Amino acid sequence: MFTGIIAEQGKVLSVERNGDTSATLRLHAPESTDGLAHGGSIAVNGVCLTATDITGADFSVDVMGETLVRSTIGALAAGDTVNLERCVPAGGRLDGHVVQGHVDGVGELLEREALGNWDRLRFSVPQPLARYIAEKGSIAVDGVSLTVTAVSPAGEPAPWFEVGLIPTTLAETGLGAKRPGAGVNLEVDVLAKYTERLLAFAPASPRQEGAHRAEAAS
Repeated sequence: MFTGIIAEQGKVLSVERNGDTSATLRLHAPESTDGLAHGGSIAVNGVCLTATDITGADFSVDVMGETLVRSTIGALAAGDTVNLERCVPAGGRLDGHVVQGHVDGVGELLEREALGNWDRLRFSVPQPLARYIAEKGSIAVDGVSLTVTAVSPAGEPAPWFEVGLIPTTLAETGLGAKRPGAGVNLEVDVLAKYTERLLAFAPASPRQEGAHRAEAAS
């Protein structure tokens, strides 16, 4: 589990692709490799991956085809920077929100506006994910835990949401350099998804059961 608090911006050293089925990334991250064990979990731009071949300040991660399709990881190239977060230890502080590192979809930066010492960013969101995003709720964008400041109306054919970035987020994450048109990994609040799933299995109310019996008898 992660919290969406980025510890370091790592650098992509190399990307080895095996067609569309898998890839291996080599990353340079002096702070994140300190104490990182083989097989340890690390979020790369919000994607939970397993660290392998750790040598000094460098490590590798293997990426399967599903991740390449469902996230922006497949578009990375040598020289790119990525947001990194180690998994939170048991008993650690939950400074952001519960982030699983399971990307739900890819959004696009639509607008960026500087407002004094903070920026307003508007992102597109895939239609199926829009219902999980609420104003003042939480969302992970490229692994960064953010508070949603505005959302598009329900039923909007091209849904969007907005967030505000404070100076620390602008300086210490890759979101500070994003420009309109850039893709980002999105992970909605897992509590919203579980709530929807539980409601789908909720027993029918007596009134609903009565209506069903009446329909069957007619």
